[in-house]
Amino acid sequence: MRFNWDNIDRRWIFLMMLITVAGPIIWQLAFPEIPTPYARAVFDAIEDLKPGDKVLVAFDYDPASEAELGPMATDFVHHCCEKKVKMYFVSLWPVGPVMVQDAIRNIIEADYPQMVYGQDYVNLGYKSGYEGVIKVIVTDLRSLYPTDTRGNSIDQLPMCRDVKNIQSMKLIVDVSAGYAGAKEWVQYAAVPYADKMKLVSGSTGVQSPQLFPYLPDQMAGLLGGIKGAAEYEMLVNERYSGPTPAPKYQEALRRMGPQLFAHLLMIGLIIAGNVIYFTQRRREGRSR
Repeated sequence: MRFNWDNIDRRWIFLMMLITVAGPIIWQLAFPEIPTPYARAVFDAIEDLKPGDKVLVAFDYDPASEAELGPMATDFVHHCCEKKVKMYFVSLWPVGPVMVQDAIRNIIEADYPQMVYGQDYVNLGYKSGYEGVIKVIVTDLRSLYPTDTRGNSIDQLPMCRDVKNIQSMKLIVDVSAGYAGAKEWVQYAAVPYADKMKLVSGSTGVQSPQLFPYLPDQMAGLLGGIKGAAEYEMLVNERYSGPTPAPKYQEALRRMGPQLFAHLLMIGLIIAGNVIYFTQRRREGRSR
């Protein structure tokens, strides 16, 4: 009896996908990445910083995008801590400060206790207004951020006393899930003040195509989705984490495993579907 592929239950496809994705998760499979020029440019932009340089770190995402953006946010903070730069955290998204606080607690406070709040890093928090916030702080940071998220006056924080606007930043690092995010930082900060600061970004896979036209002139580098995060993560770990990085510094590489196998399954199913289709047409032609 010949099997009828036209009547195959789609639940078998769902089961195959479940097994394919579950395997790499259960066995914690990770594979080496070959960094693209875009990911290497992000790494080089931060690597070129000197201790004490000022870096504006914008977390423009929320928990809905954590799967893609969380690992690159972790790696950005990890890299900046290793370079001993001063980090000024802001967000154009209401939940952004929560993501910032998670990074501070899990990375800075856990692994870099020698870094002092107010001297080495500060969480300035969220301000409403989307790109309007950028338009203001490029010339007058203090009018919009008179205090940090803890209620401290920025005049009392050593790292903020000489900061009038973000033109004093050596680099803007943005983790972007959409509007407002990387595109607005390009348009209202990186382009008008290109001679004073550079911008690198990590974005979701669906947003990345909107940002590629800005490379390399308006943006120094870009991490596109979890693939870009994994490439950048490997570069940071090779330089700073030794042979056995902490699990939290391998999340992007670990999350690439299920995605890789899922894509291979989809490609295989597409090929199999086409083979079955043309085989059946050939048989129908012979039977006429």
